[in-house]
Amino acid sequence: MIGYGFMGAAHSHAWRTAHRFFDLPRTPELRTLAGRSPEALAQAADRYGFAQTTTRWQDVVEDPEIDVVDVCTPGDTHHEIALAALRAGKHVLCEKPLANSVEECEELAAAAAEARARGVRSICGFSYRRTPALAYARQLVQEGAVGEIRQVRAQYLQDWLSDADAPMTWRLQKDKAGSGALGDIGAHVIDLAQWITGTDITAVSGTLQTVVPTRPAAGDMQGLGGKGDASGERQQVTVDDLALFTARFEGGALGAFEATRVAQGRKNAMRLEIHGAKGAIAFDFERMNELEVYDATAGAGRQGFSRVLTTEPEHPYAAAWWPTGHGLGYEHTFTHEIADLVRAIGEGSDPSPSFEEALQVQRVLAAVEQSSHDASRWTSLPAPAPEAASPNPTDAAGGTR
Repeated sequence: MIGYGFMGAAHSHAWRTAHRFFDLPRTPELRTLAGRSPEALAQAADRYGFAQTTTRWQDVVEDPEIDVVDVCTPGDTHHEIALAALRAGKHVLCEKPLANSVEECEELAAAAAEARARGVRSICGFSYRRTPALAYARQLVQEGAVGEIRQVRAQYLQDWLSDADAPMTWRLQKDKAGSGALGDIGAHVIDLAQWITGTDITAVSGTLQTVVPTRPAAGDMQGLGGKGDASGERQQVTVDDLALFTARFEGGALGAFEATRVAQGRKNAMRLEIHGAKGAIAFDFERMNELEVYDATAGAGRQGFSRVLTTEPEHPYAAAWWPTGHGLGYEHTFTHEIADLVRAIGEGSDPSPSFEEALQVQRVLAAVEQSSHDASRWTSLPAPAPEAASPNPTDAAGGTR
């Protein structure tokens, strides 16, 4: 695993846990942790359970004993590391964004397709897909429960940058992060909206805004956020704090998207609503074990959203865990992701989201940014090349992805 911060902690927990709760064809061994600071690296390896460390990510790629490379570094490094790992014949899990530009994503998608022909698997870390309620929502849509999809609402609301004196971080630098709220959290709801509906976004009209143009250069980070030195140097923020866009989907549905890191009081409110001719579904990650389902075909006087607690053994992933009603948490989404990846490697199938699916998300991000720079004009996405079509992957939750 390369990187040991926020995502490194989540991923390492999942690698340690997945085979203990899911019946998997292989058992992961946490061999090498790579990072920049030897002292912090050693502490992380001891805490996370890795056998050894290195300050050169190339050592991981070159080690013949390593089968899987897990990329948990900032987005500006993903392309180089993932490309080298694929070319070395390693299976790759790469956190989102797959890369910081469409061109780099295209190169990675092509490399993944070539590696796939050699039996090498790859997956992009859109872990929210593995939330049981959202996987169940996709199942309901596939079964026709909402009918023809007419409208999508997708929001990702956080508030950790609401304080104008929250300190500077790499997530606020375009050369490292690629974009701000749009790519950091908006990418998740873009992926979910396309995955659950089974249709791609074809055009967007967007607006991006940097609410706080400068941030303190020094300060104490505490998770996401913290307090900066308001009396000291301030640095320029080069990404958006807030992104709003509308979207057209294949088949004619319209979508409204919002991604913000300055929404006071919202800690991790990732919300999704799908409205169709026969019903609707609604979800909020701050209540991640619940899905609201509306059946418009019910008789007069019996219509209304029903609260489904998605902890039954029949719900995706839930049977591996606790008795009904004993909810799951954020960390379980990563455990499910690792379980799906290990199962795919063992069975010789292709996990999802593929690098091609991650490329489609990156194309949406680029189109929103282009639209915002062009007075919010409608901007069409390029049609994917026939050879770039995604594989037909499955996962441990059951069903084609």
